Amino acid sequence: MKEMMIGKNEENQRIDKFLKKYLPKASLGFLYKMLRKKNIKVNNGRVEPQYLLRAGDLIQLYLSDDTLTGFQEQKQIKEVDIDFHIVYEDKNILLVNKPAGLLVHEDIKESKNTLVNQVIKYLYLKKEYNPDLEKTFVPASINRIDRNTSGIVVFGKNYEAVQNLNEMMRHKNHIHKYYQTIIKGTVEESSELSGFLWKDEKANQVQIVNRNRAGAKEIRTKLKPLKSNRDFSLVEVEIITGRSHQIRLHLSSIGHPIVGDGKYGDIKTNREFREKFGLSSQLLHAYKIVFEKTIGGMQYLEGKEFLCPLPEIFRKIEMNLF
Repeated sequence: MKEMMIGKNEENQRIDKFLKKYLPKASLGFLYKMLRKKNIKVNNGRVEPQYLLRAGDLIQLYLSDDTLTGFQEQKQIKEVDIDFHIVYEDKNILLVNKPAGLLVHEDIKESKNTLVNQVIKYLYLKKEYNPDLEKTFVPASINRIDRNTSGIVVFGKNYEAVQNLNEMMRHKNHIHKYYQTIIKGTVEESSELSGFLWKDEKANQVQIVNRNRAGAKEIRTKLKPLKSNRDFSLVEVEIITGRSHQIRLHLSSIGHPIVGDGKYGDIKTNREFREKFGLSSQLLHAYKIVFEKTIGGMQYLEGKEFLCPLPEIFRKIEMNLF
C-alpha cells in the first residue's frame, strides 16, 4: 500500500483527474474500478470519482509497486539551453519573451527543445520546481503563440495560479493580449474584424468559412494602425478570440498579409524581405498583455500591463520602412 498526502499543488481537483495525471498509463475504467472496489481510498474511505481533493487529504493506493510503476511516466528535466528573456516574474507567474522559431509545446517533430521544457529547467535550476517532489503538477503555459511568432507567453508556477489564469483567459475582459505586426498595404482606420475559422488539422492550416460549416469557430480581431506608407503598415492587433493562426489568416483574408508569413503571406513580398533583411519568419510579435480583471489569488495583478520589446530584426525593418 502506498499513501500520499495532498498538498497545495494538488487540491481543488477531482480525484479521478488527479489519478489520471498520477497514473497516466492507466485507463479511466481501471481507475473507476479501483475507486469502486476501495483499492483506492481517500482518508481510509470510499469516494466517488467526482470527489474534490483538499489539502491534507490522505490517498491510500492498495496497488503493487509494479502496478504503480507500470502506470506512471518517468519525469525528467530535459537538457535544453534557456533561450528566452524574462518579462516579469513573481511567486505565482512567469512572463517570458519567446523568440521566433521556438515551439511552445512539444509536437511530433520536436519533443525536446520547447519553451515549456526550457521554463521547467529554469524553475528547476532556481529550486522552485522539482519533479521528484511533485505528485502531478508541472508548470504550465496559459497562452500559446505560433512557432514563428515571438513575444509574451504566460506561465503559472503553481496549481492555483494555473487554475486562476486559465479561468481568467476564458472570461471576456479579464486578460487582453496585444500584438504588433507589419502588413502589406495601407491601413488608415481602426476596425474590428469578425468571421468564422475552420482548421485543417492534417495540413495545420486554417481558412475563413461559412458559419454553418461543421467545426467552424467564431473569430474576432481588433486592428489599430500605428504607422503606414504607400506599401506597408505597422499595426496593433488585439485578439478577442484566440484561435490557431487567427491573426495571420484574418489579416490575409482582407488583403493585408503579414510580411514574412510563409503560410498565408505574399510570396513576392516575403522573397524581397528575405533577400534584403534576411527575414525568415513572420513579423508578428506579442508585445503587450493587460490584466484588466482578476480572480482569486491574482488580484494583485489587476490593472497591470506588461510590455515586451520588439525583436531586433523587427525594429530594423520598421525603421527602414517608416
